Amino acid sequence: MFKIGDKVVYPMHGAGVIEAIEEKEVLGEIKHYYILRLPIGNMKVMIPIDHGRDVGLRQVITRDDVQMVLRILSDKSTSMPPNWNRRYRANLEKIKSGNIYEVAEVVRNLIKRDKEKGLSSGERKMLENARQILISELVLATELEEDKAQSLVDGVFA
Repeated sequence: MFKIGDKVVYPMHGAGVIEAIEEKEVLGEIKHYYILRLPIGNMKVMIPIDHGRDVGLRQVITRDDVQMVLRILSDKSTSMPPNWNRRYRANLEKIKSGNIYEVAEVVRNLIKRDKEKGLSSGERKMLENARQILISELVLATELEEDKAQSLVDGVFA
């Protein structure tokens, strides 16, 4: 169980800070919810405490893990299916996993593919989503401002 002030990652949405734990009645049932504030986009999300692990809620990576993320971003891209649909589904599964290293792989592979062959509008949107998820976690892990974290990621590909 997480507590107020914990930095956590909500897969497909990004990293945030638990601002509160509240009791709410929904559909006649009283449940406890984490109130998660996502700094990028300034969005608040309510996550039922009893489903936190089921949805993949986890702690933000450590500063040491940030170096591994940067290493993954700078590695050679892994082979991706040539078929757009299969490639999209494989990348979506990696993003849904909530694993920061897999999200970093998606960002790296799509940026490199964009430079080589270009991206479809769907893949471009996926790249932006994965990039935001990655940056949101880097912001909380390193305590950098959002623009500095973006520069850190962009610097790998410059």
